[in-house]
Order: sequence, then C-alpha cells, then structure tokens
Amino acid sequence: MKIAVNTRLLIKEKLEGIGWFTVETFKRITAQHPEVDFVFLFDRSYNSDFVFSDNIKPVSLPPQARHPLLYYTWFNFSIPWALKKHKVDLFISPDGYISLNTSVPQLPVFHDLNFEHYPDDLPYLERKYYRTFFPKFAHKAKRIATVSEYSKKDIVGQYNVNPEKIDVVYNGANPSFKPASENTIQSMRQKYTQGQPYFLFIGALHPRKNLVNLFKAFEQFKFRTDHPHKLLIAGNKKWWTRDIQKTYEALSCKDEIIFAGRVSIEELINIMGSAEALTYVSYFEGFGIPIVEAFYANTPVITSNLTSMPEVAGEAALIVDPFSANAIASAMKKIAGSDALRKTLIEKGSVQASKFSWQQTADKMWKSIEKAYNS
Repeated sequence: MKIAVNTRLLIKEKLEGIGWFTVETFKRITAQHPEVDFVFLFDRSYNSDFVFSDNIKPVSLPPQARHPLLYYTWFNFSIPWALKKHKVDLFISPDGYISLNTSVPQLPVFHDLNFEHYPDDLPYLERKYYRTFFPKFAHKAKRIATVSEYSKKDIVGQYNVNPEKIDVVYNGANPSFKPASENTIQSMRQKYTQGQPYFLFIGALHPRKNLVNLFKAFEQFKFRTDHPHKLLIAGNKKWWTRDIQKTYEALSCKDEIIFAGRVSIEELINIMGSAEALTYVSYFEGFGIPIVEAFYANTPVITSNLTSMPEVAGEAALIVDPFSANAIASAMKKIAGSDALRKTLIEKGSVQASKFSWQQTADKMWKSIEKAYNS
C-alpha cells in the first residue's frame, strides 16, 4: 500500500492544532506500519524533523497553499499530479481539504464545521471557500474521520452524509503535560503574574474562543471577590477583532490580564501545570485539546456546555454557558474559593484523561485508513 498525506501544516516552530494532530498521529502510524510506503506532501521546503521514519518519502509541492485561490490550485492541480506520479493508493488530508480532480480514494479529517455556524468569524474569502467546498469534500471522500461524536453528528446534519461513512478519531494530548512542582508554580507566578495565582486561557485569540465573555467574566469575578487572581492569556493575536479590543479597553481590571503571546511547548507545559484553573469557554469546538492537556497537568477546568466540550470534559470540569459572563464568573469564584472542589476536579480529570491519548488516536485513524483502502 502507498499512502500520500497532506503535510502542508507541518512547519517547524509553528505547529498548531491540526499540525499537532498530524505529527502525533502519523509519527506513530508510519513507525507501526513499516510495510506501507508514505509520501508526505509539503507545500514548501520541509524540515527533516517531520520525516519520522524510513518508509516516508517527503515531497515539496508548490505553490504554498495559504490563500483560498492557492488552496484550490494546490489541491486540484498539484495534488492530483503528485498522486499520479507516485502511484498512490490513498490520499489522507488531516486538515479536511481534498482534491475534486482525482479518482484516488481520499480520507479527510474534518475537525469541525465552525464556519457553517459562525461564518462571520472568518474573513470573507476563507468562509466562502469553506462553505463552497466542504460539502463537496464530504461527498467526494471515500470515508471521513472526525474528532468527536458531536462533529460526526454535525457533518451528518449539515451535509446529509451517511453516518456509516464517518469514523470518530478522538484527539490525544501531549503526554509531556504533567503536574507542576511547587517550585515551578512559584516560578511561573513570579514570571507572569507578580506572584499571584492565575486563571489561564490557551489558544489562538479567535472570536469563537469567546474572549469577550471571558474578559467580562473575569471583571465580574474581581468585583465580586477579593481574590488576588490574574488572568493569563497564552496565544497569538492573529484573529484579534475590534469587538475583543473594545471589550478589553472597557475593562477596569485590564491591568490584571497578562498577555504571554505565543510561548514554547516547554513553557506552555509549565504555565498549564501552574494555573489555578484553565478557563476554556469557547462557543464552538470540534474537540478542545487544552481540556485534556489540563487534565494531564492536574489543572481544574472551566469549559462550555456547547458542541464537543461536554463530551471531552465528562464530569471532570465545571460546565458553564459560554454566553453568560455571570456563569463563567461564578465558576471562577467556586474554584478560587474551594481547595476541596479543586481536588475533586483534579481527581476526576485524571480519570477522564485516560480516555484520550495520541496512541489511541493513531490506532483509530489506522482503522479508518483500512476501511477507506478496503472498501
């Protein structure tokens, strides 16, 4: 069997959610299946760190697909050419995009359909591309993998796809996330929050991450309590909007919100393990990897009652209405005021974490690959 994989999001020092999914899943799959030949298709010069094993042939395939017009060109012209040249049996696309111009069987991974529910959160050309082509991808694909039962139901409902065609392949989380030592906790607090405990947000500062209501909730929390907690934001401002900026500027407690920017994975592990709680109150997620990372780190979690997040969190988090700043603030108050509650959430989180690992992801992804190849 020869499998081609879309690896265009594997960029050294710039991995985000789908990039991590690709790395963690395929470094295991390629190692565990030496009998299979893999062709990794990059849209630029590749880093050798992403050539995980001897059965991988890396290929640089222009143009760089970083714009809807170039997405179309890469997937409908460059990809079919490469699949034909390398005599590929199956094409796997971890970011969900596939080619409409090839007869080679294809297996995309749809992480979520947020663009169908909140199109205004994306630039015009991006949402136009997604909403035009993802329904076509869903029907063109031999099979579809997705990262939660919620997303599976959403794909079925949005695109009228047979549920038997869709495999749920849960995300894992980096096993390096672990409880922090007391020295690390004190060090992180001194470095970022003047020695004070902090609530933590991790992720790109995208509208659907709900920073507007998180900021409002934190202000309510400060008004309603005398706790010294800060709010630490770890992520880049690529999607920072006028509404987020306007909300932030209106806060009376903005001096107690610290922006760490994008940090290294080593630093992120220490920040997570040292947090009072993770506040991950998005209004839409296909999965929500930081929830599991927090469980690994023995960090309590406050998350949303919408989309996939209750499925991932189970009974191990405080579940809130993300559109209610009051509900988020109340959860912050509960955690800040109760060591017993924090201990209970940590214990439950440890149990819930065992349901998710990258090895389980790789195993389920391989089963999906076998179905796509053999059907």
